[in-house]
Amino acid sequence: MQLDTREFRAEARFQRVSPQKARLVLDLIKGRGVEEALNTVAFTKKAVAPMVEKVLRSAIQNANYLSQEQGLDVDVDHLYVKQAIANEGPRMKRIRPAPMGRAYRYQRRLSHIIISVAERRQDGLVQTVEAEAAPAAPVKKKAAKKSPAKKAAAKKAVTKKAAAKKKAE
Repeated sequence: MQLDTREFRAEARFQRVSPQKARLVLDLIKGRGVEEALNTVAFTKKAVAPMVEKVLRSAIQNANYLSQEQGLDVDVDHLYVKQAIANEGPRMKRIRPAPMGRAYRYQRRLSHIIISVAERRQDGLVQTVEAEAAPAAPVKKKAAKKSPAKKAAAKKAVTKKAAAKKKAE
């Protein structure tokens, strides 16, 4: 029997950091416990780290608030980072002066940072329907037979090579 785990999320939209740079920090905390993720982000030397920490703390507070509001029994100590993604936001087009009166265009990238936390079950095991089913007998693969046309074509190619070799000698 699989229990439905509740997911709590927080997002920071239109952040002035490229999604690629944000994903470097988000990949560090995916799947970790909330306490460990906060420690990891606190000691990460990336400029986006304080922003990620703020979103992570907001997701934890959302879990705490909603559990009280809806009467759910959510233990903050058992929360883990279920999902941490950085999607691309709109790009700001900018112009940089270039030599000889020209102008170079460049783009300032924005990102939407989304972090979801969920409660990890106490036993640490997740049961699925497939795991409960009895293992099926292994399926034997039949050897693929070559069609007669392919065999003939292969023989012709070998004989042509042999004939060309004899002419060369």
